[in-house]
Amino acid sequence: MISLQSSIKLKQIVSGVGSLSGTWHTQRALHVTPLILGWGNEHKPIPRGRFRPNRHWHPENRKARAMKILRPDLPDSDFLRKMQSKEASPAEIRDFYKERGLMRHESDNEIPVYTSCTGMLMEPFEPPEGDGKASLLSKQGAKDSALVVQRKGKTLLATRKLRRFEEDFDPRQFAEASQEIYIQAHEALARHDEDDLHKYATEKAYPEMLYNTENKTIYWKFIKSLEPPKTVQIRANDAFTKNNLFAQVTVRFHSQQILAVYDRFGRLIQGHPTVAKDVLEYVVFEKHAANLYGTWRVHGKIIPDWQDNRTPGRLTRVLRKDEAPMEEEIITDEEATKSNEAESSTTDESDAPIYDRFNRVIAKSK
Repeated sequence: MISLQSSIKLKQIVSGVGSLSGTWHTQRALHVTPLILGWGNEHKPIPRGRFRPNRHWHPENRKARAMKILRPDLPDSDFLRKMQSKEASPAEIRDFYKERGLMRHESDNEIPVYTSCTGMLMEPFEPPEGDGKASLLSKQGAKDSALVVQRKGKTLLATRKLRRFEEDFDPRQFAEASQEIYIQAHEALARHDEDDLHKYATEKAYPEMLYNTENKTIYWKFIKSLEPPKTVQIRANDAFTKNNLFAQVTVRFHSQQILAVYDRFGRLIQGHPTVAKDVLEYVVFEKHAANLYGTWRVHGKIIPDWQDNRTPGRLTRVLRKDEAPMEEEIITDEEATKSNEAESSTTDESDAPIYDRFNRVIAKSK
């Protein structure tokens, strides 16, 4: 049953609804009416306005609510168009990449550069004139020994630098080990084995060794050492950056070798296949000491200015019509051996020098 007071209030509300029909107050009144009438809707919340959502905004969940919204970073088409037309300045391009945390590439054709050797000889060693012929007791030999003492200071400093990367480096032991590298490099050259030649020769010495060897057969053989190999100079310098050390060691070789070069027709153009010649060479070995996997390789040979020029080999060519063919001189093995012995004996038997067990001149007999 509805009480008297409730009926009075209902009349007031209904009269208000009639006067404010179609307004917010009308809607408010209609929703309030069931509460007063007691129709079982007392516990329903009053609906909010049109522009106010009916949800609770908890401040602790602001970040979670913000993650629901994706804001894509659209490319700046206008600036990209300026870059393609080369209208943007270098500073603007640098800032553009820096804002996005990108690394700028100068061009798409860039390739990595690896420097495994130097392209030159560091302070090339100057072989003394008459090396291999002058005795230590002679005037020329005394001058040469004094010159070696002067160069010893730089060699000791370079050795100290090299031992920072290679603690067990010993110049005397290296001279013996370098002889094996020297032999392996020349045997690979004789076989035309380019893969093995890369192991024992640097990128500088590789084209120099292969020069003018195409369509030729090379026979090379190492007979023996007339003198033990000797380290005469060591140089070490940094390249490009600090502690990027390259080391070069010059080793003196005095040995007997056999060399014979044949052209594509099988004709002998240089040397002899059975006659051994005395060879005195100064070979430079290089290593990238800063590289953990660096190895010693042949880097070059030092040819002194006072050395006699070798006679060039005879090449096979097409004769002209008005040119008469030359008579080929055939040299037998016996004649070649006799000529080699005649060249090696430059002094008389009475003036022959005295040799030690390494075949080094120690004194001249009276």
